[in-house]
Amino acid sequence: MYAALWRILPGPVWLRIIIVLILVAAVLFALVTWVFPWVDSLVGPQEGTVGP
Repeated sequence: MYAALWRILPGPVWLRIIIVLILVAAVLFALVTWVFPWVDSLVGPQEGTVGP
């Protein structure tokens, strides 16, 4: 799968590496911005207390 994606990307190797880094950063940004908060709202907050 990764080899097929690598072949689809245009340009020389250095440009492909830059494109992959930008894509990884975009995916991580989307996860942190939308996916993780949505999952957190589904799971619900954990009530944890420390004390006797």
